[in-house]
Amino acid sequence: MWKTFSCAGLMAVCTPLVSDAQTTVRPCGANDLAKAASHSPEPESYLSEVSAADAVLEGFTAQWAEANSGAERVDYIIPVVFHIIHNNGPENISDAQVEDAIRVLNNDYNKLNIDWPNVRPEFLDLVADVGIEFRLAQRDPQGNCTNGITRTVSPLTNDGTQDMKDLIQWPRNKYLNVWVAASADGAAGYTYRPGAVSNWPEGDGIVLLHDYTGSIGTSSISHSRTLTHEVGHWLNLAHTWGNTNDPGVSDNCSSDDNVNDTPNTIGWTFCDLDGASCGNPIDNVENYMEYSYCSKMYTTGQATRMLAALNSSTAQRNQLFTSSNLASTGVTEAPILCVAEFSASTQLVCAGTAVSFTDLSYHNVTSRSWTFPGGTPATSSAETPEVTYTEPGVYAVSLTVSDGTSSITDTQDALITVMANPGTTPPVMESFENLSALNGPEWYVVNPSGGNTFSLNTNAAFTGSKSVRVQNSTGMAGSTEELLSRTFDMSDASDISISFRWAYARRTSASDDVLSLLVSNNCGATWSLRKIMRGSTTLPTAPNTSSNFVPSGPDQWGYTEVTNISSTSHVSDFRFKFIFESDGGNNLYLDDINVNGMPVGIDELGRGVPELMVLPNPAHETARLGFTLRAPAVCRLDMLDATGRTVRSAHLGQRAGNQLVDLPLAGLEPGTYFIQLIAGERRAVSRLLLE
Repeated sequence: MWKTFSCAGLMAVCTPLVSDAQTTVRPCGANDLAKAASHSPEPESYLSEVSAADAVLEGFTAQWAEANSGAERVDYIIPVVFHIIHNNGPENISDAQVEDAIRVLNNDYNKLNIDWPNVRPEFLDLVADVGIEFRLAQRDPQGNCTNGITRTVSPLTNDGTQDMKDLIQWPRNKYLNVWVAASADGAAGYTYRPGAVSNWPEGDGIVLLHDYTGSIGTSSISHSRTLTHEVGHWLNLAHTWGNTNDPGVSDNCSSDDNVNDTPNTIGWTFCDLDGASCGNPIDNVENYMEYSYCSKMYTTGQATRMLAALNSSTAQRNQLFTSSNLASTGVTEAPILCVAEFSASTQLVCAGTAVSFTDLSYHNVTSRSWTFPGGTPATSSAETPEVTYTEPGVYAVSLTVSDGTSSITDTQDALITVMANPGTTPPVMESFENLSALNGPEWYVVNPSGGNTFSLNTNAAFTGSKSVRVQNSTGMAGSTEELLSRTFDMSDASDISISFRWAYARRTSASDDVLSLLVSNNCGATWSLRKIMRGSTTLPTAPNTSSNFVPSGPDQWGYTEVTNISSTSHVSDFRFKFIFESDGGNNLYLDDINVNGMPVGIDELGRGVPELMVLPNPAHETARLGFTLRAPAVCRLDMLDATGRTVRSAHLGQRAGNQLVDLPLAGLEPGTYFIQLIAGERRAVSRLLLE
């Protein structure tokens, strides 16, 4: 469905982004008519419909305000659902942060915020107790139990536009939809006023940046009123300076927000409590519909306007608080235990590492009983227990929750994978020939998008018949896939190298997929980038291919060796991983991943002898060693494997000048070897990869 903006009552209205150092206003009303023309199949017809809806709502507002003048307070309840759109980043905020956002919202709309008595005396008598309570839904549109929070994994979290909202939306006549994401289309938050979405339900609701949601977690107290501001727009309030998103403009003095007790103002982007404009003795700078970021209040006139919008049929607002809808969404029910659920801080750890678990069950949990086979402690009754696993293996976790009357159990089999520490001793040569899956214990895949990811395939290989492939298509653009290793014991190494083969072709000249190699010296708790190859530069090994790429032979495979791995990685739980960032280009293949740790002492051999040269390198059956001696010396050639064990020796006699020597490779297994030349009392070393 298309979306639209305009410059008046049909506009998208937003909260600007702000930093601690200064305020940056993003005028989200700019070019609104152009956006409407570009998104609407019939823009003129749409604008006419919105103008008519606004006129009807304004007429209803005047009548409702007159009819309810002096009436007793009526308390309204609005069911709310938060849709967390995330790509496994910080935007995947906790349930607690959502609940805190609801707390702040309810305080602000019921005059329970502790800062309202600090309002300037000129406006203290106008501070409104609006009388709207917002409650997280307890039943979804199908009547199933819910905690009022959904979670959807999608790269569209970085988009924040209507395309993201189209991923999931509950009926707007039953719930206030709030989307939380990594982007709010360039603002801290935005929504549409009722007239603009009267005939466009897909556009209805509020979008928030995750770090402008509530006051805890990724957000802060200074950002916590964004939802309060956006709900004001959702209930037909304009900014205090009128129907634009541009404060601080002198022309704003000639516009109005249609609320009698908010003085005309140019609008404020900082907290000037003495601010006065448009001939006022003082402006209502502390109003929630300002950009001042010191908001504390709505006026009674604004409260009347919002309640009128809530009682209007425009955009179906008057269906939200009906007794039948409150029952349907479960917000008037006593909390009923209906779901046992929990999360783990991580699912892949090293032996000796602690894992934190969090009970996410709902509703009305009064007691809980955890069991952790293989963990210490093995049982717990805490809400957030911490458990240490000391032995490698794969372990289940179980949680039983109770409300004192009934109980529910959630068991997650094979939830925690514990890797060895110390890990595998190098060298390790991986051609994937003996593997049937990538779910451990050798390799692990992280697939946040749920689409195509690293998987074994037999369509192409450099060695044998198997390799690992990411079947990369245009539909994958924006996704990030990971292939993670097990642990390796590098505690006795003085040098580390990782080599691998890869094959990749771009789909078009614009394709810019990225392959990176990262290493970890703490079992994957943190990672350091060691190599990056881009589709636009070093990643392609074959010409552009518009169809699905399959390497046609060895000449369409590349080879690289990563050696810039410092001594901080000489640990017992060393790991590495490949990250593939899709630009929708074409398929990527990996094969022959070799891990080698050069033993202590070998790096001391290269003193006093010119650099050795091995050709070809990598080698298959034959290779030669080239070197130069400035003075005659008796020479010996040794071949060492990756552990430092001598596997071949040859006495070369007395040599001088330029030398070219055949290497004794016959009968050696593929892998990495070190060629050591001893010339008199001098020694040198070079590395050889034998395939």
